[in-house]
Amino acid sequence: MPALAALYEPIAADLEKVCRIFDDELFSELPVVNELCDRVRRYRGKMLRPALLLLSARACGKRTEEHLTLAAVVEMVHMATLVHDDVLDDAEVRRKSPTIKCLEGNEAAVLLGDYLISHAFHLCSSLDSQYAARLIGATTNTICEGELNQVCHRGDDDLTPEQYLAIITRKTAVLTAACCRLGAYFADADEKTVDALERYGLSVGIAFQITDDILDIVGTEERMGKTLGRDLEKHKLTLPVIHCLREATPEINQKLRAHLRSPHPKRELLAGYLRSTDSIGYSLNAARSHVESAIQALQHLPPSEARYSLQHMAKMILEREQ
Repeated sequence: MPALAALYEPIAADLEKVCRIFDDELFSELPVVNELCDRVRRYRGKMLRPALLLLSARACGKRTEEHLTLAAVVEMVHMATLVHDDVLDDAEVRRKSPTIKCLEGNEAAVLLGDYLISHAFHLCSSLDSQYAARLIGATTNTICEGELNQVCHRGDDDLTPEQYLAIITRKTAVLTAACCRLGAYFADADEKTVDALERYGLSVGIAFQITDDILDIVGTEERMGKTLGRDLEKHKLTLPVIHCLREATPEINQKLRAHLRSPHPKRELLAGYLRSTDSIGYSLNAARSHVESAIQALQHLPPSEARYSLQHMAKMILEREQ
């Protein structure tokens, strides 16, 4: 499997420009705001969403200045969701550093997330076309719907796989789908190609969230670089747990339900229950199915370095450790 840096090679120079646009847009006359923005830059990580947008554009044969602006926009939206997620999950660590919530409190974290969203739309409005602003607006609306739906189902031991899929599609996958759609649309791709790349992004986003939920149970904080076990603490059921509740013996089912309702459920104990029903394997197979769907969506595109990168980025989801 090629390293991520090699897969980013077709867009490496573009990503550097995106970072400059991002930094210029967030600059403030107030030092306190700049200090907070400096801290949130640590959340950049792999810059997956800007990369998906730019690679989608390259795969369609055209990269414009609009793509660079939009890549910065989607990264701001993503970072805003991370800052807000850390408040919702009461997380202390992100990218192996203290979260904004941990350092500055909930008020500053919520306001900084709002600041990032506000600047995302301010930057998006600099484009002549309103297509991107409307799509980003619809996408952020859907993300909020997904989060609200998940909060509504906290402690719901009878959550179905279909309900879980609906939640993660809204709260995670719609943004990766929008990234790929914007990349293709602003490259003047035909409607069939735009739709194909949107399907790719949606499938990638679903697979990514399933594996993230698996790692929240069986991953290590040292390797993941963030607080784990918050889904369990907040009584949010994810696919491995849903599967285990459906497939376990009555005795294990009863014990698992009691453990999920305990004040401080333990990941290690939960992992033991999941092993009894091979629920991790089941969930990985579900993620694998969505990766295969993503790769299939790329068959419409002509061969290129960018298409190769998109294909292998999808495959790498199944090998995630952080």
